[in-house]
Amino acid sequence: MKNYYDITIIGGGPVGLFAATYARMHLAQTQVIESLDQSGGQVSALFPAKEIYDIPGFTRLTGQELIDNLTRQAQHYGPEIKLNQTVQEIITTDQGYEVVTNQGSTFTKTIIVATGAGAFQPRKLRLPEAGPLEGTKVFYFVKDQTPFIDQDIAIAGGGDSAVDWALHLAEVAHSVTLIHRRDQFRALESSVAKLEPAGVKLATPYTIRALADHNEKLKLTLKKARSTTSEELVVDKLLVNYGFVSNNNMVRSWGLDTDKRGITVDRTMMTSRPNIFAIGDAASYPGKTPLIATGWGEAPIAINAALNAIYPDRNQALHSTQLIKNFVKD
Repeated sequence: MKNYYDITIIGGGPVGLFAATYARMHLAQTQVIESLDQSGGQVSALFPAKEIYDIPGFTRLTGQELIDNLTRQAQHYGPEIKLNQTVQEIITTDQGYEVVTNQGSTFTKTIIVATGAGAFQPRKLRLPEAGPLEGTKVFYFVKDQTPFIDQDIAIAGGGDSAVDWALHLAEVAHSVTLIHRRDQFRALESSVAKLEPAGVKLATPYTIRALADHNEKLKLTLKKARSTTSEELVVDKLLVNYGFVSNNNMVRSWGLDTDKRGITVDRTMMTSRPNIFAIGDAASYPGKTPLIATGWGEAPIAINAALNAIYPDRNQALHSTQLIKNFVKD
């Protein structure tokens, strides 16, 4: 007899962790499979010290604080969380699916894909001199703000991450200069409005054309857009926030229909394979807004659909008060 989980969640980021909590509130036998050596996904791996401002109920909190809270919440309900396991194949069985990972196989009645945008790596500065400086003077993400305290920092980028880091590091750095190729930023207007009051210097519209060591510091050559004008900026460290390149090749190998934005789903978050669902940044549908909060809203839709599929005669409670009563009875 093979032991089948009710629900297998692939991906242990913020959306996957909440999905596991909600599934266990329903008393579903639940496992989470995460390819990294820690839960938290991209938030833990790349932005643990970054402050997040669009989490309901919190004015702001760091990425690590968010993951710590979600992990404690999940642990309270006890899903099985399996780290360092990469899903390689999903095989249809007579009762559901066999999930094949690099560490073996498990069996499940339903699957919820919460892998985010897939494997990711930063878009790097296309300058040959940048490579040898990575990790000492050139950075692509910040796990710990300590090396930036009392430093002169340049940040390249014009999106939310670049602006958020400029505001965050302005509190601890000696100076912060934000370099962007346009005069207009792609970040939230409310965040952009805080740059000047926070003391962040703006270098727009400029791009970085050269880097060089300069008396133990870093000299940046900046070229003004649509001009022959150039300037030099000397800083201690450069943080590049040009976004990330994601790779969903593994997800595509699972036989799920996709478009340019992710795995296509219906209104119950079901994919093209029966009882396999996708939520969070992994899921794509018209009008999708890629926020953590959106994924949290999608998780209960997918879980209730999954449980209705495998237990059609069971009346699924929807609200936390009733779910907790059921959990305590168990």
